[in-house]
Amino acid sequence: MDWIWTHQDWPRFRYNRETLEDREREFLSKAGMLAGAMCHMDDADKKKLTIELISEEALRTSEIEGELLSRESVQSSIQRQFGLRPPQRKISAAEQGIAEMMVDVYHSYEEALSHERLFAWHKMLMDGRRDLHDIGGYRTDAEPMQIVSNILHDVRVHYEAPPSGKVQGQMNQFITWFNDSRADKNMGALARAGIAHLYFESIHPMEDGNGRIGRALSEKALSQSLGRPTLISLSYTINAHKKDYYDALQRNSRGGLDVTEWLAYFSSMILEAQETSQAQLNFMIGKTKFYDRHGGQLNERQEKVIARIFKEGVQGFKGGLSAENYIRITDAPRATVTRDLQDLVAKGALTRTGELRYTRYWLKLD
Repeated sequence: MDWIWTHQDWPRFRYNRETLEDREREFLSKAGMLAGAMCHMDDADKKKLTIELISEEALRTSEIEGELLSRESVQSSIQRQFGLRPPQRKISAAEQGIAEMMVDVYHSYEEALSHERLFAWHKMLMDGRRDLHDIGGYRTDAEPMQIVSNILHDVRVHYEAPPSGKVQGQMNQFITWFNDSRADKNMGALARAGIAHLYFESIHPMEDGNGRIGRALSEKALSQSLGRPTLISLSYTINAHKKDYYDALQRNSRGGLDVTEWLAYFSSMILEAQETSQAQLNFMIGKTKFYDRHGGQLNERQEKVIARIFKEGVQGFKGGLSAENYIRITDAPRATVTRDLQDLVAKGALTRTGELRYTRYWLKLD
């Protein structure tokens, strides 16, 4: 099999720059809009949004790999690293590790990439693991590093990475490329982030954790291109299109060195991630304005329900808030719930759609 790293010209990637020109401009435009919108937030809200976005990315980059973590635990760990004092809770090694790595990616984006930085990330991610031979270093096992699937005893090799004996040399090249490409004025932000991800994943230098570190490298590349942390929902977006993501990686891990198709795909994920982050930012601003308008006007039951809806995030309750939802949250009798909901609509806190048992309520945000 002609894996991408076996080509004679590896790792001299090629791509059609014209294909990405419009997307590169769109990325910079959306990044400017996101930064401009954050200027309207005070420092406390900016920190809160930053923690929300980093927490979401930590959860989703782990979920892509099939690891489901506690939102509260991950967020609690991140809050502590930002100097806050959240309620004490038990945090697993996996939750602590991904939180530490994501915060380090955020704070150290400006620094040049090094082997030591990658090893530190790997130690954070693999803390507590007992099944790995190489933690905090590149893989050394003589067995082939293969990505396989086993369906009904039919083992299929999707990809085989360079043997461990070649990893150190390959990573020397990769780190040199990553740091030098930052000064390449002919390479746009999306192209650099996309190549960095595919290049790193093709080497697959770690025994485990390559996907999480590879996506972190893409965010580091984007942040360096902008001169500030991107805070985009890249892993959130990839997780929503996980099958397409893995299919695209597979196709481009066994083709030639023309990566135009991969970059077109990956840049579309980045642009969608920007839109998700903008929606989250708008939601946070809307939440602040909501409480500015309605603070002190709601009874205890209404405050509890509103807080519960906000906890659901941008999407709110799937299908909207129903009277039954309200009853479950507050344990209030139906007549009281009806009055509370009518009052919230009258105050402009909620909007109402539907009739009878199809009646639903939605937050009314600016």
